[in-house]
Amino acid sequence: MSFQDELKQLSERIKQYRDEARVQMHLAREDVKDEWDDLEKDWERFRGKLDGLLHDADDASKEARQTAHKLGEDLKSGYQNIRNRLK
Repeated sequence: MSFQDELKQLSERIKQYRDEARVQMHLAREDVKDEWDDLEKDWERFRGKLDGLLHDADDASKEARQTAHKLGEDLKSGYQNIRNRLK
């Protein structure tokens, strides 16, 4: 095999890897966007719970406070996961 043939083969392999990487990046972006959209819905739910808890802090049950705290921790983890995936 000639040097030119080797370079052409190398070029074709690089092109294939590049095309595959482009598809994977597109799919990853869609994945992250879907995850973001889900987190945004949870964020709105969290904000509603938090506003209610802050307004009625003395009357809020221990269960309600724990639920809001867990939801907040889950949101924090979800947003951190997205940040880490985008690095």
